Amino acid sequence: MQRLSSAARAMNVLLAPRGAGRNPDRAWDRLVNQALERTGGDTAGSEAFIADYRVLFDDFIDAGLSPLGWLSVVGEARGRMENRFRIKRLIAERPEITRERIEAPIFVTGLPRTATTLTHNIIAGSQGHRGPLLWELHYTDVEVDAQTRAERVKAVGRQTSGLLKFSPIYELIHPLYPEKPEECVYILPHGVHQQTRATMPRYRAWLEARDFRADYQYLKEALQVLQYARAKARWVLKTPEHLNHLDLLVETFPGAKIVWTHRDPVTVLGSVCSLVETTSMLHMRRVDPLQVGRLWLDVLSSATEKGRAVQPLLPAGSVVHLPYHAVASDPWAHLPDLYRRLGAEWTATDEGRLEKVMERPIRDRRHEYTLGRYGLDPDQVERAFGDYLNLVTSVNR
Repeated sequence: MQRLSSAARAMNVLLAPRGAGRNPDRAWDRLVNQALERTGGDTAGSEAFIADYRVLFDDFIDAGLSPLGWLSVVGEARGRMENRFRIKRLIAERPEITRERIEAPIFVTGLPRTATTLTHNIIAGSQGHRGPLLWELHYTDVEVDAQTRAERVKAVGRQTSGLLKFSPIYELIHPLYPEKPEECVYILPHGVHQQTRATMPRYRAWLEARDFRADYQYLKEALQVLQYARAKARWVLKTPEHLNHLDLLVETFPGAKIVWTHRDPVTVLGSVCSLVETTSMLHMRRVDPLQVGRLWLDVLSSATEKGRAVQPLLPAGSVVHLPYHAVASDPWAHLPDLYRRLGAEWTATDEGRLEKVMERPIRDRRHEYTLGRYGLDPDQVERAFGDYLNLVTSVNR
């Protein structure tokens, strides 16, 4: 299946002449002003958020965006600003939102392609649990009327349909559905997830020096907005990004439980690089697979080491290690114990749901990739991850 469709190539040709007069400063000012107008918010309390996102915006520009990439980056920046201004406006209007208690949330994390999505879907679907839906992450708000909800779901559906139109392979790699739980990177503004679209060494260095406390506080505020005046449920969230910040999770969300999924990184790396290459092709004029391989070997091995270094400092029992096969192959045997360790109840209803959750259409097995395409080999991956392989082996027994 194609990484980049003929429609995407045609759009890049048609839009190319407009890029000649592209003005990043004017585009930035326009998108911020549009976000303010659409939300009725203001910039008070968001000055640092705006300045930091401008750093990312400029680094995207310098990375060599394609015409489609430019539209995507500008559109996402506008959406991020709208959501930020909306959340801050709601909290200013209803200060009691910040008194909402986010009690003992569950965070699923681990290297990408280690069944984090499947694990998230299973746990979030249990009675008394809730994961933020994709459309809610784009339009974080208090309860809205049915028409507004339908319009927002439809708008996000157009975005996901457009993604498939321009890159059909995305249906195999990571399908997106407006009304299903999704990753909290749609709220978290910064992190390695931004580098799936473009290789940005300057941004990578900026991330290494950054304090992410404000980002995790913002995630908490978003959950408080989504919880306000609604039936309470235990939040279940997910992203591999959290591996870099396990300490901030438990600092921001006391009582949080972390499910860390594990799989052989040799198997993981080829799939991750394929995902990154596909996403980068949608955004950049040129993509070097070898550069993708070097970057993501370092990104993922570094995240793993950060997570392992922090874990001994976390409250006892806050991290539950979960082998890939326990979810992908035999969840019926392993999930009851996982729920027990999370302080959750595994019920007959959960047992009955598994059959449907585990269904995988044949098309989902056609995502093909090789390490060699990205200049990597198994020995190189094993050296980069060091004794993490021993942990993977012990967990998978």
